[in-house]
Amino acid sequence: MSLNEFKDVLISSKKYWLIYLVLIIVLGLSTVSYRCLLDPTYEIYTLLLVAVLGILCIVYYFMHDSDQELYKVAFVIILCFGIFTSFIVPICDVSDETEHLARAEITSRGVLIPHWTGEDLGYERAYNVSVGHRPVVYNKGSGFASIEAMNDITASLGKTVFTTPYDKIKIDYTPTILISAFEQNPFYGYLPQAAGMDVAKLLDLNVIWMLWLGRIFNLIFYAGVIALAIKKTPVLKMPLLAVACIPISIYQASSLSIDSMIIGLAILAIALFLRMYKADRNSLGVKHVVLFSLLCLILGLCKLPYLAFIFFLLLIPFENFEKGKKIIPYMLVCIAIVGIIGVMWSRYSEPTLMHSWRARLRYLDPAGQRKYIMSNPGFLGNFFGQIFTYNIAKILYGTFNFFGGAQRTHYADSYHLIVATLLLFLAVMLLAYPKRVKFNKRTRIGTLFIVLVIYVGTCLIQLLTWASVGNLNLGLSARYFVPLFALFPIIGTFKIGRLERFKDNIDKYAMIFIISFMAVMILSFATKYY
Repeated sequence: MSLNEFKDVLISSKKYWLIYLVLIIVLGLSTVSYRCLLDPTYEIYTLLLVAVLGILCIVYYFMHDSDQELYKVAFVIILCFGIFTSFIVPICDVSDETEHLARAEITSRGVLIPHWTGEDLGYERAYNVSVGHRPVVYNKGSGFASIEAMNDITASLGKTVFTTPYDKIKIDYTPTILISAFEQNPFYGYLPQAAGMDVAKLLDLNVIWMLWLGRIFNLIFYAGVIALAIKKTPVLKMPLLAVACIPISIYQASSLSIDSMIIGLAILAIALFLRMYKADRNSLGVKHVVLFSLLCLILGLCKLPYLAFIFFLLLIPFENFEKGKKIIPYMLVCIAIVGIIGVMWSRYSEPTLMHSWRARLRYLDPAGQRKYIMSNPGFLGNFFGQIFTYNIAKILYGTFNFFGGAQRTHYADSYHLIVATLLLFLAVMLLAYPKRVKFNKRTRIGTLFIVLVIYVGTCLIQLLTWASVGNLNLGLSARYFVPLFALFPIIGTFKIGRLERFKDNIDKYAMIFIISFMAVMILSFATKYY
């Protein structure tokens, strides 16, 4: 594209990027504290950068303003704002990022299954020692073999690059033992992060680049998966992109967390389901069932409740398969295999939780929690009452609420204006999207069933593996449930007359809001940490 053509697109999209500028200024001001007013230099520079970056992304969108090219825009905007996020978020400040860091480094050395050295601690032998979310050297030699560079990085937990010396110190390969390394997670969830760390080692960069390149490679993988999902789905492209780009999604994708793979693969699975649902009659075969089952298995081993995605197979119209209803036995076999592997994996993964800092949390006792539930039937009533009231509100607010290991003040962040605006936007995109798609009753009810299975299943797992005996401190986070948001348009949408007027331009305005929320997230980090 020539410079003149770029100018023409810039001018023709003027209305939209002016709306973007107004949004980021108004919402950005809601994050400003008195401390920022004393020295607003960094915040002003950040505002200028995201303003220019956002305008360029908007122009790029209008250069590719079609459903067929939306996947290119998805890849570009996720990378642009995600890379910025990777650098601006403080060191290991994402939830459990120190433990993800440890597992990624172990994977980068070709160790696919971390080996626990020393004695199993067990709940009955757990020490009443508060170690937070930071992998630390355990003085009895129990833990996972790694390198001293991991302790160097985590020594700066919650700090910015300006307040740590490790951006100038080389990688220390001295062997050490780390207490936590997410042993229960599958190795492939850390391959992108490990590749980034390998590049940092190969180029002999300073130690902080192990964190930064690990984050960036994880982000590239996420952007690629989401772009593939947007390309493959024949419908609901913009709602899927909106979910993939909400602040909590980009925040996780720009970290070392395996959550980025969970969110990315789940959205890809939804996209492939939509593709099969809208496929032509007699166009699908057994291979499509097997491939979708394999994707669900890979996703579910990262987070077991998401194995329930395998039931989407039964929601695809049977006439879309060349075998018709004769495809059902193949589906049932795949569902059984995925279920059996999931059960086997859960039997392996639960005991490994004791190979981490969680073993020092004296209140954790899954066996005791099961016994308490059996002897107190009313407790389950309280559990269901809480997860369908208070916890849902907490999850919705968590779409723009971030916290890490050291910065406990994250829990007190109050971005009420941003959250309200974001939730209103999501309500429009997921519940009242004018470009509605028809799904039969069986599909809508089945999708609701899958959502409930995953949501309740996740809450139950938290009840057994995190909450103290007889209590409902579930430790739920919005990041666990992001993919479920993308299923709401399938369950059902509402028609709002006034939105019908914007039907032709709804995607343009949606893109402005998507980019705005990512920009405001970066501004919130600038006003909080710098």
